[in-house]
Amino acid sequence: MENTGNFIHDMIDEDLKEGGRCYGEKIRTRFPPEPNGYLHIGHAKALCVDFGTAEKYGGACNLRLDDTNPSKEDTEYVDAIMEDIHWLGYDWDGEIRYASDYFPRMYECAVELIKRGEAYVCDLSPDEIRDYRGTLTEPGIDSPYRTRSVEENLDLFERMKAGEFEDGTRVLRAKIDMASPNINMRDPVIYRILHAHHHHVGDEWCIYPMYDFAHPLEDAFEGITHSLCSIEFKDHRPLYDWVVEHCGPFDPEPRQTEFARLNLTYTMMSKRYLRYMVENGIVNGWDDPRMPTLCGLRRKGFTPESIKNFIAAVGVSTSNSTVDYSLLEYCIRDDLNRTAPRAMAVLDPIELVIDNYPEGLVEEFEAEVNPENPDMGTRKVEFSGRLWIEREDFMAAPVKGYFRLFPGNEVRLKYAYYVRATSYESDDEGNVTRVHCTYDPASKGGWLEGRKVKGTIHWVSAHDAVPAEVRLYDQLFSDPAPMDDSDGRDWTEKLNPDSLVVKDNAFVEPYAANCEPHAHFQFLRNGFFSADNDHTSDHPVFNRTVSLKDTWGKKK
Repeated sequence: MENTGNFIHDMIDEDLKEGGRCYGEKIRTRFPPEPNGYLHIGHAKALCVDFGTAEKYGGACNLRLDDTNPSKEDTEYVDAIMEDIHWLGYDWDGEIRYASDYFPRMYECAVELIKRGEAYVCDLSPDEIRDYRGTLTEPGIDSPYRTRSVEENLDLFERMKAGEFEDGTRVLRAKIDMASPNINMRDPVIYRILHAHHHHVGDEWCIYPMYDFAHPLEDAFEGITHSLCSIEFKDHRPLYDWVVEHCGPFDPEPRQTEFARLNLTYTMMSKRYLRYMVENGIVNGWDDPRMPTLCGLRRKGFTPESIKNFIAAVGVSTSNSTVDYSLLEYCIRDDLNRTAPRAMAVLDPIELVIDNYPEGLVEEFEAEVNPENPDMGTRKVEFSGRLWIEREDFMAAPVKGYFRLFPGNEVRLKYAYYVRATSYESDDEGNVTRVHCTYDPASKGGWLEGRKVKGTIHWVSAHDAVPAEVRLYDQLFSDPAPMDDSDGRDWTEKLNPDSLVVKDNAFVEPYAANCEPHAHFQFLRNGFFSADNDHTSDHPVFNRTVSLKDTWGKKK
């Protein structure tokens, strides 16, 4: 799919053309997730922007874990982040960086600010700090602790570090401008007390830098030239620049540039709510295929190429918008249509008995692996007088326009023969259990000159069919804007009760059953599927990745 634009690359191209900005030895970006959850499709955009920009300009991208909030962070998330990055085909430069590795240097920077009278220890409570900050139309009020002496501030800050004070009793604030039109510049908190075990540095620290102080320093320490972040940080950029300027000099100086974050219909991308769904059993873990996490999309059957193509199609701009989920489905459908082998699977089976087929005969038919890619070759499909077909492919009393099997009608069995339905059997509740038919031996290969049939159906031979579990996944939410409560409904009321339908009596051909987990297939007429993590050849399990129907292409 065609790239719709990237203003960041345009900006860099112009800089390089004019020679007006020094990037040091080379362009260096960073991908700085907080290890407090699994990466989701929104992070994939940032990931592709950060790593993709470094790749394009022959630069480097650092992986840095922004672990400044130990109460929510865990090594489980660190491992998952690394796996997702490698799955997308990217790699970071050098060793993994941790924000916590820079805590000593950050502390020194804070001490220097105190010594220059540019930071002070404040005893106001969080609520009082909020009240003193003012509003968008009214300036803030100076904290009564703003005029503390340098000596007193140094002493209190050292005692904060030593663990003398309880959580929330004191903070360190930058002394900037309480009348600034930008509220972020009204003496922001840059350190807080937090007695919590840290996943990386243990119990070494009980004071932690705030993100707005730590992030620009991390970039500066690492020689980042382009700090690329989502648009909500635009109002924080003056503070970013203030920290770099007042804690420097640094060469090169990092430049923060903001781009629009990714929003998708029918999707929630708040880590807090995603964690809630995991912890409360709404979904079956972070890698549930209904989740927007990269591990969930991977388990559902999405490929790295489809994710990258989707991000390229969305483009990189400064305008927030919501992308239709069908575009993401279009990208995976387009990729798998070219790369996924074809196979036959019957998800809701009824038996088809060919009464005039020679008893005990088993034939082999040649079938293309992928008609879109002839280089993938062919496969053998076995055929016998007992088959499984889809329940929806037979109607005892057909409706108008129905061209599949019904008494007296003839259809083509894919790759094999023409068959004509003659009778059927039902259970006590009237459900069809078996259909009888006859076949025309002259139609071998599924084609007979001069005789046309309107319907073609797929099948699996009963003599070698492999029982399988097939999970039909749909959108987790039934509303395109699950977080919009303007209609008076909570997001939990918008959950789709049919987001997962399990077909536990399906049949697949052995060719599909004997695959490895995560293998992709197009099940003829049913959609694209991927072998689940739980898949084995003895108990095949497939997840529906996407249906065959392209809704986004029609919307274009």
